[in-house]
Amino acid sequence: MANPAQITLLGSTFCVMLTLHFSVQLLSEHLFCWNKPKEQKAILVIILMAPLYAIDSYVGLIDFQGSKAFFMFLDSVKECYEALVIAKFLALLYSYLNISISKNIVPDGIKGREIHHSFPMTLFVPRSVRLNHHTLKLLKYWTWQFVVIRPVCSILMISLQLIGVYPSWVSWTFTIILNISVSLALYSLVIFYHVFDKELAPHKPLAKFLCIKGIVFFCFWQGIVLDILVALKIIRSHHKWLDVEHIEEALQNMLVCVEMVFFSIVQKYAYGAEPYRDDGISTAKRDKKTE
Repeated sequence: MANPAQITLLGSTFCVMLTLHFSVQLLSEHLFCWNKPKEQKAILVIILMAPLYAIDSYVGLIDFQGSKAFFMFLDSVKECYEALVIAKFLALLYSYLNISISKNIVPDGIKGREIHHSFPMTLFVPRSVRLNHHTLKLLKYWTWQFVVIRPVCSILMISLQLIGVYPSWVSWTFTIILNISVSLALYSLVIFYHVFDKELAPHKPLAKFLCIKGIVFFCFWQGIVLDILVALKIIRSHHKWLDVEHIEEALQNMLVCVEMVFFSIVQKYAYGAEPYRDDGISTAKRDKKTE
């Protein structure tokens, strides 16, 4: 008779395979309807978030008795990819509006719009600014700083953990830095969405954004809940060879494997290839008429 550990591993394997199935299916649909490479390159990076989280968690589940540095490395892989996905999401929104920062292209129809900043950003920038090439570049920098800070902090955290110099104040320092960094990146996305909500509405930006933040939200808050359950001794170890921290990590990884199945399904709605398939059909029709 299979023990609970084997059942958990088999169930998680099945969930990872389902996530890969739905993700690969969506990826292939985009590749077969490759009509707007600039947009679809960003979409492919975003779609890969669910399978990467699933595989990363599955690796942690297989080696559930790994060291703290090992689990920190696995968490860092997910969080670094999250930073890249947030930056790619902003790039996708820019593509929808035909904005190109590198080529200095900002459509005249959106220039001059007013951006209203809220506290505490008003401590560093004016409360109201007009949208132009400079402000769009600033929003891009606010997003991309997280892409740089996240891996740098991860490398430092893992290095300090390996050499055994990782007191609680260092951990809290990294936590504060990373929270400020990710908050700034998300703030730039929210500001951009509020300014262009009407133009972006046909592209379902809210559903797309919730796919990204939903993954991060569930991973973060279920980790907090598990910490509380461990502190209350609801989750505890009944074996001398297995400590409660490893049980907590295994539960977290198992939950992520299950959740990524649902997110890979939701992504098929939010990031579906239908708009690009229609574009391809309409383009073909226009070409025939031209001939």
